[in-house]
Amino acid sequence: MRYQVHFIDVQNDLKNYIWMLEDTETQEVVAIDPTESKLVQDFCEQHQLKLAQIWLTHWHKDHIGGVPSLVAKHQIPVYGPREELSKIPFITHALQHEDQFKFNQLKIEIIATAGHTLGHIVYFIDQIECLFCGDTLFSLGCGRVFEGTFEQMYHSLNRLAALPPRTKVYCTHEYTLANAKFALTIEPHNLALQERAEQVQQLRDRGEITLPSSIQLELETNPFLRTDSVEEFARIRTLKDQF
Repeated sequence: MRYQVHFIDVQNDLKNYIWMLEDTETQEVVAIDPTESKLVQDFCEQHQLKLAQIWLTHWHKDHIGGVPSLVAKHQIPVYGPREELSKIPFITHALQHEDQFKFNQLKIEIIATAGHTLGHIVYFIDQIECLFCGDTLFSLGCGRVFEGTFEQMYHSLNRLAALPPRTKVYCTHEYTLANAKFALTIEPHNLALQERAEQVQQLRDRGEITLPSSIQLELETNPFLRTDSVEEFARIRTLKDQF
């Protein structure tokens, strides 16, 4: 396969992953939401890869912390949300809903997903069936509603739920096990969820990553994608905040 997705486990309290999208033909790589520059540098050196682009989903420090050092060293384009330029001044290519750009032969589509932050965006690549969704959609969960409204987050999640079911979901945190425990309190009789929670527990017991998920899997097991109204979403999200 020409394009491969790798992960770097930041091993911080927030359980961040940095996703690295490699073009195996050119040995170029994209860093998505790079928390720390040294981890990206070391990964590139170890695998003899050339950092070609940086993609950012939103302004939170655990998503942009490594960018200034990486840019100083590599002089590469930084793609990120137009709405958050004031908070991420090192963006060189400001993006908004339905914008498109290229990484070599890949066409990347931007979907705006306000809610967690007001300018949050995600990166969808239909050719390789990948979604890099930052902190909007999590495996078995969704991001906290910090800056936006429950209504914005509900509509953002619905946008992602409408993507092709086979789309692989690459979110930025290893929250799946905690999310599974909460999801079971909302849908205790969901057999697919019960089964998945068991698998997730086994993966974590072995110290393994639980990602990527898929849109199909989330539609079957993620209570936040299974709500029918903003009110129902707000009720569940509020319960999760107190869980």
